[in-house]
Amino acid sequence: MTDAADRNTSDSLRLYLSRQASSLWRYFLEQVVTSLFGWMPTTIGILVRGIGYRLILKMEGWAAIEAHVRMRFAGNICLRHGAYLDEHTYLHACPGGITIGRNSIVMHGSILHVYNFRDMPHSEIRIGDDCLIGEYSVIRGQGGVHIGNRVYTSPHSQIIAVNHVFSDPSLPFVDQGITAEGIEIEDDVWIGSGAIITDGAHIGQGAVIAAGAVVTGNVQAHTVVGGIPARVIGQIDGQARGELGKAVYFRKGVNR
Repeated sequence: MTDAADRNTSDSLRLYLSRQASSLWRYFLEQVVTSLFGWMPTTIGILVRGIGYRLILKMEGWAAIEAHVRMRFAGNICLRHGAYLDEHTYLHACPGGITIGRNSIVMHGSILHVYNFRDMPHSEIRIGDDCLIGEYSVIRGQGGVHIGNRVYTSPHSQIIAVNHVFSDPSLPFVDQGITAEGIEIEDDVWIGSGAIITDGAHIGQGAVIAAGAVVTGNVQAHTVVGGIPARVIGQIDGQARGELGKAVYFRKGVNR
């Protein structure tokens, strides 16, 4: 009885460690580095992590990492110059990892998760330049999520590149496998608050996804979609609509 219990404990420990880092050595390295530097507040902490976290992840140029950012498989994370991770974000980067582009921002409480323990070759999250991932958004990259440049997701949006198979009533769904086709989001897309993008979707350049929409297929470029499931509710054709009579503000340095 004791031997069986010991084996179960040992197996559980090995399983836990395998879900945290690529090796036992990497697990301890990542835990030590994040324990030493991960709690430090203010710009001092950002500066220290900008140097110290190079031991555990790839950083091209300088990136800003706030306090209390949680990472697993940090060696598969790449932050390009100017990337920013807000407090309490969580990055789980099984192979092939997570890349966050230049000047892109991942806001408070967001989760980027490449949870690949089925040896799927296309699992990854790639975020382009000048993007913003809104507060408490979730991106799951088992099927691969590719996000272009200048893509904004509003708070509580979800981009989920995985789906369960549940067609056999004689089996629990957890024993029926998954599908993971991937999600492609082209440049200059705005995704509204609470919107959900499901596996297999392709969103064309310049499209707008309305708040609360559920996208289950393809969205053509420069269209506005909304509803469950999402359907076309407008075209982006240069004609002023909702902004008529309202003050429009621009970023500093952007001339109109």
